[in-house]
Amino acid sequence: MQLPYSEELNIGQLSRIFDNTTKCYKFLWFYAIVQKSDNNHRSFTYDELVNEMIAFAWYMVTEYHLRLGPLGTTEGLEEVVMYIYDHYNFCSSEKRVKIIEFLQSTKDKKIIKYKKDLTRNVPYRLQAPFYDAVITGKKMDCSKIRLINEINCQKRLMYYFGTFSNLSTIIKVDEKWAEYLYKNKEILKGWTQLKLIHYLQNKNPSVPGIADKIEPPVERNIERVRKYWKLIIKKDPTIKDIYGDIVLNDVDISIDHFIPWQYVAHDELWNLHPTTKSINSSKSNSLPSWKKYFELLGELEYHAYVMRDQYEDIAHEFNKIAPYHLNNQDIRNLLYVKGLNKNDFIERLEHVIRPVYESAQTLGFKEWVYER
Repeated sequence: MQLPYSEELNIGQLSRIFDNTTKCYKFLWFYAIVQKSDNNHRSFTYDELVNEMIAFAWYMVTEYHLRLGPLGTTEGLEEVVMYIYDHYNFCSSEKRVKIIEFLQSTKDKKIIKYKKDLTRNVPYRLQAPFYDAVITGKKMDCSKIRLINEINCQKRLMYYFGTFSNLSTIIKVDEKWAEYLYKNKEILKGWTQLKLIHYLQNKNPSVPGIADKIEPPVERNIERVRKYWKLIIKKDPTIKDIYGDIVLNDVDISIDHFIPWQYVAHDELWNLHPTTKSINSSKSNSLPSWKKYFELLGELEYHAYVMRDQYEDIAHEFNKIAPYHLNNQDIRNLLYVKGLNKNDFIERLEHVIRPVYESAQTLGFKEWVYER
């Protein structure tokens, strides 16, 4: 992705700000600057920008369990998000503005320490491509006052520093850069997200749908699938929910993602089945016990597979939803080819689902069993 050209600014240097990135801080620090830049504001405190970083990381960590740093390392951004999540009763879908308001007013010493730690290097390292002389790691560890003075002597930087004062330290974006950031805000946010996606894919190699896990979940339309299952239940009123053994004929059904949407980030038919709204709410984004529920899921999915061949209207409905909810042709050929017996179908379904299930389990999604 090519950044917008400028006759006055060195965009080549800007394009290299994410080079040699080992942690995610640079992406979120720059994103925060772009997010807050406008025609009237180009001075920001460390505290303002770190609050934006934490709010931006919130969904990735609490909702999707993404790892933000190298395997086996302690990642401060993940830690502060989970500390707040565990101690202050925020939900994973909390509004960004509520998180920001909390961070602005909190007196929690542990959170303040986390915030200070997050600003230890990234404000200074982000602009390394702009420096006339490379500021070495040794210099980066020197007194912040001395470091800021050295950086402020550089020319043509994106931003400069005010007097060092911990989280009250101010950065001031250069006037021409501020105009560029504001004018191209959406492009620069998209570029940063794209770079972040590539980074996160490297740190979370077994996680699907990274691109859909950068921002808060959007409303999903699975009404087609609900209509499909309602038709099947109408044809066979004895069909039961796999978790509570509840007959679904007279129930306003809800569609459950067997492996949580928060992990798979898709609405593929093979992972969807009917349940009650209360059970779906109870399950939330947990993993149903494999030993207890997978065979029941397989039998239910196979029953729907058989009924598709028995009833023309079910087959018609299946063909209507397939373009939206069967996007992998290999899986479609594997699971929905005609002539499978029950054992073959369930074995193939397990071949599709089990690796994804185990990967979600490894990432920290908790096992769930329905309790009446």
